[in-house]
Amino acid sequence: MPILAAFMVPHPPMIVPQVGRGSEKQIESTTKAYQQVAAEIAALKPETIVITSPHSILYSDWFHISPGSGASGSFRNFMAPQVRFTEKYDTELVKELCRITKDAGFPAGTQGEREKELDHGTMVPLWFIRQKYTEFQLVRIGLSGLPLADHYRLGMMLREAVERTGRRVVLVASGDLSHKLQEYGPYGFAPEGPQYDARIMDVCSRAAFGELFDFEETFCDKAAECGHRSFVIMAGALDGKSVKAEQLSHEDVTGVGYGICTFYPGKEDGTRHFLDQYLGKQEAALKAQRDGEDAFVRLARASAESYVLHRKVLKLKEVKPEDLPGELTENRAGAFVSIHKHGKLRGCIGTILPTRDSLAEEIIFNAVSASTQDPRFDPITPEELPWLEINVDVLGDPEPIDSPAQLDVKRYGVIVSKGGRRGLLLPDLEGVDTVEQQISIAKQKAGIRPGEQVSLQRFEVIRHR
Repeated sequence: MPILAAFMVPHPPMIVPQVGRGSEKQIESTTKAYQQVAAEIAALKPETIVITSPHSILYSDWFHISPGSGASGSFRNFMAPQVRFTEKYDTELVKELCRITKDAGFPAGTQGEREKELDHGTMVPLWFIRQKYTEFQLVRIGLSGLPLADHYRLGMMLREAVERTGRRVVLVASGDLSHKLQEYGPYGFAPEGPQYDARIMDVCSRAAFGELFDFEETFCDKAAECGHRSFVIMAGALDGKSVKAEQLSHEDVTGVGYGICTFYPGKEDGTRHFLDQYLGKQEAALKAQRDGEDAFVRLARASAESYVLHRKVLKLKEVKPEDLPGELTENRAGAFVSIHKHGKLRGCIGTILPTRDSLAEEIIFNAVSASTQDPRFDPITPEELPWLEINVDVLGDPEPIDSPAQLDVKRYGVIVSKGGRRGLLLPDLEGVDTVEQQISIAKQKAGIRPGEQVSLQRFEVIRHR
């Protein structure tokens, strides 16, 4: 049986009267819309409700599905311990979903539970639902730091698990919108805040789920959105279906965006396989990009592919002479190789100063390291190679500076030093807009505390794409 319906809902604890103590009256439109959602769920009589929550356990490279027979929770962290929940999990549906993800080699499962208690991103929807309907089991799924395509894919796997088990299932995508809508809000104001809310409500009110992939990571970060990945999982669960969508409410009076929409799937619709469409566009764009790569990037790509596919370090004699211009073989310099996949960093390793006999060898070895030895990521697999974007930054000589005023995030990279600790950040990085951010990130990489004084160096790079 397919998923019966899906609902996009926020999770402000203040909307629960015992928590809000009167402040919930500020968002009465959201409350009324939530009550309508609960009534619609009750009318559907689902056996299982799946809730995707940004505040469940989150990993950068893993989707956590809550294990066990059930869990409890309360709003004690919001001064309302008397509001409690004890939920029974649908262990059969969880088992089937985990079987599907394991067979696909997909990074999701019940391992890694750090906190068993229910989170408020799960409990706020439950508070409304349980006022209208109680005869259901729960599945709770967290988000991850993986690309949006993987969130969509998880939604598709969830639907497959639902269909295999024959469950009557409703999906609740829990997530607030921007947290930067008003100066008086908890996170202040950013222009991207209202822009995000307007875009996401437009996209979801039309069920134009393919457009969810168009929200760039840096734009979402600046908007301080909460639920985008939750909504993408929901979209994946409705892949290939016509969808009747309705916007019930949108409010931003607290400085945080709260949006509620309903989605009812209909017949099969071959025009709504949005992941396939997205990957097709990505593949075409990457091919065009690869066709335009210069010798520096071609060398890095060849090195990464040689090692990932054959565990073999590329030798210079194996490279065509026309792909090895003199500036690669006759010069020495530090170089960084950066690898992205679907717009997210997948590996970045480099050298500040030259360590090899030529710049070409510097790039070859750093490409291997970026592909397989970046401690933040698992080694790149052969299946990922077609989707990689690769940049090569050739570093100029570092020069000491006396003040952050001598930095420019677009022009200069920075090196911070304290004793034997040293951190580097390249220039002109997406999402790094100020010198303060640049220095702070470089300190984090070096393990230097925010308040510690450091020595500063700057350097320029030539970026090859």
